[in-house]
Parts: sequence; structure tokens; C-alpha cells
Amino acid sequence: MSRFEPGTFTPNPQRASVWAMARAQGAIESKLMLRHGEQQLLSIVIPLALLIGAARMESVTGQGLKEVFPMVLAVASTSSGFTGQAISLAFDRRYGALKRTGASGVPAWTIIAGKIAAVFSMVVLQVVVLGGVAFLLGLRVGLSGIVLALFTLVLGVASFTALGLLLGGTLSSEMVLAVANLIWFILMGVVGWAMYSQGLGNDGLLTLVPTVAMASALNDAFNNMFPWQELLVLIAWAGAASFAAVRWFRFEG
Repeated sequence: MSRFEPGTFTPNPQRASVWAMARAQGAIESKLMLRHGEQQLLSIVIPLALLIGAARMESVTGQGLKEVFPMVLAVASTSSGFTGQAISLAFDRRYGALKRTGASGVPAWTIIAGKIAAVFSMVVLQVVVLGGVAFLLGLRVGLSGIVLALFTLVLGVASFTALGLLLGGTLSSEMVLAVANLIWFILMGVVGWAMYSQGLGNDGLLTLVPTVAMASALNDAFNNMFPWQELLVLIAWAGAASFAAVRWFRFEG
């Protein structure tokens, strides 16, 4: 009879649990995103400069900080969820990173879940930094408004992330680099024009633009109003982009 426990010298390989795989992939993707200088520029530095600059111009434009801040959050979410993810994903595909990760036995859904987790880790940082600066600049929002705004923010980020996965998972890296940045400038310009020309909440057909819908929804949330129309627009964008991404997403190219 052996004095060692059964299995002491026998390998016992097995697949990791779903939670373990998702947690590990999410941690890797989050570290890569948070360490990337371009991601920090797009997701933190530019929105922060926009917030401070817009607050300084408040007396000239007549827009309150409670309306400027939703616009800044919409721009920040577009940067991290759409532009950053689209470009990162496209170059991962180009250099075979996704293919190699998949060859290691990691399911496709785990890779996508990891990237989504990375986006939300950046969003948490954005909320802390931008929210803290907005508070120092004088922004005050009630608890109910904050809760509703966080729900809106999650839905908006999901929409932009789905759009980023669609773009980054279908086109070549060169095309994604050009198109993602062009769309980012257009979306940022449209939401800025909507706010300064007619004010958020009076957007008409511009509400169909995701950045305008998100900024208007956040503005309503901060004022304790449920933005059902804008949320429906964001849900529609998230659903359509998710369906298209599942249909045409490619792990190499």
C-alpha cells in the first residue's frame, strides 16, 4: 500500500471554470487597455480637457455644468467603448493575437467578454476622474439622479462597445484606424453642436445619433427624469450592432 495520496504524481488537467476564464481574460484585457497611452489620451485626457474647457466657457455659452458633463461622459464612452476597442481589436486580428488566444483553448465568447470587461474598467476610471473633477468644479447631483445616470451609462457603453466590436471585427486594421477616428470626430461634433445650438433634450431627429441619445439621457437622469426615448435608441443601437457583430465578426484578417 502506497503512503502517498492517490493522484499525487498523476497530472489532472481539466478545463478552467467559466468564471475563472472570464476573470483571467478580463484582467489581461483591462491591464493592456489601462497601460496603453493612446487609450488614456482618448478616454481620459481629451474628455478631461473638454470638461475643464467647457466649464470655463460656461459663462459665455450659457450652458450649465449639469448639461456639459453628460456631453463629456458621452464623448468619453465613445472613446473607450467604440474607437479604442475598434482599433485595438482590428490590430489584434491583424497580428494574429486573437487567433493565437483561441488556439490556446479559450472560447470566443471569453475573448469578447474580456474586452467588454476592459471597457468597463476604463469606464470606472472615467467616472472617478471626470466625476471628481466635475464635483470640484461645482456639479451637484442627487442620489436618485446618480443611480439613474449609472444605469444609462452602462447601457450607453454597451451600445458603443457593440459598435466597436462590429467595426473592429469586420474591416481591415488600416480601414478601422481611419474610419473609427473619423466616426469619433463626427459623433463628438454632432453631440457638441446639439448641446450648444439647441440644448440637450430638444434634439429631434438628432436623438437617433448614439452620442446625442446618451448625452440627452444622462442629462435627463441628472434632472431626475426617466429618459425612455433615448434609452430605446441606445437599446436599438446595441441590439443591431450585437446582431451584426455576431453575424460578421472574424477572428483573423
